[in-house]
Amino acid sequence: MSAEGGTRAIIAALSANLGIAVTKFVAWGLTGSSSMLAEAIHSVADSGNQLLLLLGGRRSRRQATPEHPFGYGRERYVYAFIVSIVLFSVGGLFALYEAYHKIQHPEPIHSWKWVPVVVLVIAIALEGYSFLTAIKESNHTRGKVTWVNFVRRAKAPELPVVLLEDTGALIGLVLALFGVALTLITGDGVWDGVGTAAIGVLLVAIAVILAIETKSLLIGEGANPEEVRKIEKAILAGAGIERIIHMKTLHLGPEELLVAVKIAVPRAERADDLAQHIDETELRIREAVPIARVIYIEPDIYRERKAPTVTEGASAAAG
Repeated sequence: MSAEGGTRAIIAALSANLGIAVTKFVAWGLTGSSSMLAEAIHSVADSGNQLLLLLGGRRSRRQATPEHPFGYGRERYVYAFIVSIVLFSVGGLFALYEAYHKIQHPEPIHSWKWVPVVVLVIAIALEGYSFLTAIKESNHTRGKVTWVNFVRRAKAPELPVVLLEDTGALIGLVLALFGVALTLITGDGVWDGVGTAAIGVLLVAIAVILAIETKSLLIGEGANPEEVRKIEKAILAGAGIERIIHMKTLHLGPEELLVAVKIAVPRAERADDLAQHIDETELRIREAVPIARVIYIEPDIYRERKAPTVTEGASAAAG
């Protein structure tokens, strides 16, 4: 995923959420609906999350330093993890608290009764625009991968975060509309609290999913299987390399991959020829996988390990 695509999706979501938050707060002030208050806080949390993602993207572009020789690319993962915490605490837990209060002390909507319905319909349209923008940007790199696998395997956190947030926002708006509509129809404020509780459970679930996925990125993920195959093919395509003894990859950031590989070279290889072969191998790797920017290649002699004989195995066990 390109950084530009993620930024466009974030800005679209931020613009929609800021406008939605204002209208929801106005509707809550006029009606006192807890569903509207929960949704307003949800939109504020989402707006703050999008600002965090933009800040993380900006800070990740800083140049490497002696203290951080591999740069700051993974800072985008840190801010994405903070987003999950904000969504859980500010969005989910607040909605559950408000729902508990509303169910314990239900109040019908007396004034400006249909204002929440109008606001929610407008909000669904705005969130739909943000959601379609995120889908469009994701399709540039998603390929034939399913949406579930795209969210799970994406190395750049911005689009999966925006997709999950927008999905939660749209479902939450429908739940809020459900609660408000039943409250207006029945005159029982408990339904408003039920809708708010459903929103809270939804936000907590999405926050947990985000936390799990971004934690995996923070710990460190390797290249995807397709990139690994391309790297292996590029290594073995040149002369002077007999086989790959072992290889490891690690994402230093969404668009920066570290490749460390030990290769087997002929026993009679001259030092200058070996250096040339390693340089050529690095070029082939970068051509095959452009994000492979940090490459370490260690030459070695392949020594085939023989399985121990019965006598040797018994001696080792006795020792």
